[in-house]
Formats: sequence, structure tokens, C-alpha cells
Amino acid sequence: MRIVVQRVTQASVTIDNQIKGDIGLGLLLLAGFTNDDTEEDLKWIANKVVQLRIFSDADDKMNLSVQDVQGDVLVISQFTLYALTKKGNRPSYIQAAPPAVAIPLYERFVALLEEALGKKVQTGEFGADMKVALLNDGPVTITIDSKNRE
Repeated sequence: MRIVVQRVTQASVTIDNQIKGDIGLGLLLLAGFTNDDTEEDLKWIANKVVQLRIFSDADDKMNLSVQDVQGDVLVISQFTLYALTKKGNRPSYIQAAPPAVAIPLYERFVALLEEALGKKVQTGEFGADMKVALLNDGPVTITIDSKNRE
């Protein structure tokens, strides 16, 4: 599993001119899945995201988590995180999990985040044409890969 974490002051996702998910202060997560992702991968990333200390404390140091600031989370599925660009100019997405595999992983990841946060997580719609708007705070953007636990 691979995610891009963006600290935001606001973010939303629109599908067919209707806002599907909308948050204020919190995290926008772009989440991609591959065929060999496991429950352990999902749990590891969900816990990492919830505990990631990337919000500023009173001394303007990144010491607080999304839980600490009572922030919200918006999760958007994004298979393009597994784009292979080594050969040619058209990316290949063969490493991205097909919908039959990715949808249950996505839904389970959202459930794990909700469990860890103790509140509802906003989402997009898997496979839909989504328009994502955000105001990146900082900017702070971090990538996390469950197969490369640095």
C-alpha cells in the first residue's frame, strides 16, 4: 500500500458536481493498493497516519498528530500511485490492484482509520472521476509505502 499524506486546512472531493467529502483542518490521503497488500499493511499505515506528528504545537514545532488537533481525514483512492514510468512516456499501472482486489482493501483501510480515530472518515468514491480541492498547509506532503517502512 502506498499513500500520499497532505496536511490541509481544508479539502473536498466533488463527483458529478456534488460534494462527496469535505473536511477542515486535517489530512488528505491519496491511497493506492497493490495485489500483495495485507491486513498488516493496512493496519500499519492506518496507525502511522493517525499518530504522525505533523501538526504544529504552541512552539510551532511539528509535535501533534491529527488526533491531537481533533482534525478530520479525507481518503481518496488513487491507483496512479503505482504508475511505472521507466519505459516510454505512457505510465503503466500493472502494479496497481484491480478493482476486485482494491475496493475491499480501500474499504477496510477506511474502517481501520475510523476505528483508530474514533470518528467518521470522509471519502471519495472508488473508480469515480473525482475533482479534489485542497489547501495544503505548510506545505506538508509525505509519502508512505507499507513495503518500504523507513
